[in-house]
Amino acid sequence: MAPRCWRWWPWAAWPRTRPPPSESTQTFGNSDEVRDPANAKALRKERRSAQMRVKPGKPRFLLDTEEQTPQICVVGSGPAGFYTAQHLLKHHSRAHVDIYEKQLVPFGLVRFGVAPDHPEVKNVINTFTRTAHSDRCAFHGNVVVGRDVTVQELRDAYHAVVLSYGAEDHRGLEIPGEELLGVLSARAFVGWYNGLPENRKLAPDLSCDTAVVLGQGNVALDVARILLTPPEYLEKTDITEAALGALRQSQVKTVWIVGRRGPLQVAFTIKELREMIQLPGTRPILDPADFLGLQDRIKEVPRPRKRLVELLLRAATEKPGVAEAARRASASRAWGLRFFRSPQQVLPSPDGRRAAGIRLAVTRLEGVGEATRAVPTGAVEDLPCGLVLSSIGYKSCPIDPSVPFDPKLGVIPNMEGRVVDVPGLYCSGWVKRGPTGVITTTMTDSFVTGQILLQDLKAGLLPSGPRPGYAAIKALLGRRGVWPVSFSDWEKLDAEEVSRGQGAGKPREKLLDPQEMLRLLGR
Repeated sequence: MAPRCWRWWPWAAWPRTRPPPSESTQTFGNSDEVRDPANAKALRKERRSAQMRVKPGKPRFLLDTEEQTPQICVVGSGPAGFYTAQHLLKHHSRAHVDIYEKQLVPFGLVRFGVAPDHPEVKNVINTFTRTAHSDRCAFHGNVVVGRDVTVQELRDAYHAVVLSYGAEDHRGLEIPGEELLGVLSARAFVGWYNGLPENRKLAPDLSCDTAVVLGQGNVALDVARILLTPPEYLEKTDITEAALGALRQSQVKTVWIVGRRGPLQVAFTIKELREMIQLPGTRPILDPADFLGLQDRIKEVPRPRKRLVELLLRAATEKPGVAEAARRASASRAWGLRFFRSPQQVLPSPDGRRAAGIRLAVTRLEGVGEATRAVPTGAVEDLPCGLVLSSIGYKSCPIDPSVPFDPKLGVIPNMEGRVVDVPGLYCSGWVKRGPTGVITTTMTDSFVTGQILLQDLKAGLLPSGPRPGYAAIKALLGRRGVWPVSFSDWEKLDAEEVSRGQGAGKPREKLLDPQEMLRLLGR
């Protein structure tokens, strides 16, 4: 890996005791030392006095009072953004971090992605709030980087910029019929019931009997579970009132969760599977034939995967006890897993406007281990349904023409968070590694980016001298008619949401309309 790093980012190989002898020194090196060699010894002694005491993975700076305050900005206020900011503030006693967010409210996928019936996962917001309350941290919502302000303008104003804006789009099916009414992305559906402003008018038609979810990850199980959960179980969550009203009227009785590979390759986790199996008022539909021979094949797989498949095996092949059998017999709704099926075409209704079913290509597996892939057998089957939710993955989008982007992988090319060929620019989270992992994965990933940035700062690889930080950006935004929202502004909106939810016994009733939010803030 090292040779690639040096090839892509040659200045990373320069000796860290002094900058390279080039004009880029004026931007990234210790320019005073280069301009006046007589000062070199004194300046080196001064830098050595700002010692760095390090435990592995935990840099800690002890800084001279005369050292400049590093101005750093983070783009995106989801887990990746806040964890990056947390690490920088904790391990550098003078750094100031500004967090920019395109929404008026913070917390990204914790607010807009985590299912409303998983409130415990949202407790991480308390940690993020403590970070935002630091006197060396500021939140600036309602600022769209790439539109209201460019990445280059941020780079000019800050010593370092970290892009942590996540994966904000979904992967298309790219099959005929995808444009029909009744075909939605799972991402939009999740945004609808979680109060993402851009999805508040989605209004999915839930008048059909059968829904199909394409994909077998945790998001697929989330949307299936929300579709089938009795509404009275959702009434005390922070699901939006509009979504709750639609779910009360829903006619969906069966949800099929379709994957192109087999039980050994499912992407959901055991917690989500267990919730589906135990979901009140529902019964699972699992074909024992899909699990033939798996008992022997799972002996060598990692323990988490083994436990997951064993649970699937028991649910599919073991006769339920008396109580469980009675519960399933009385269930009015059902869900099922369809393996070895790949979407080929959405079938239209007679008038050609709506989805009436989906044609699935039957697949088989080729290869072994990580190289296993699904290939069509030539057989197809048609599955009637009135709602198709595509959950085949998220993807990041390019944010600014000045930032390298790999459209195939959907990430910013980087080495350990350093953006390739753009010194002083970093990335963390899904835009760094792709849309994989859970919140703790993002935490670890963001800490790595933060550590790399601090190492570069100590090595003199970032711009020297003061930077204006938010003062310069505030002036730009003011001239462009942009009204940033502060964290104290968010706390006013938060109080309003909590107040509105109290009457219904909910933790909050989310505000959905950005214009209403701005009015509440007197803008």
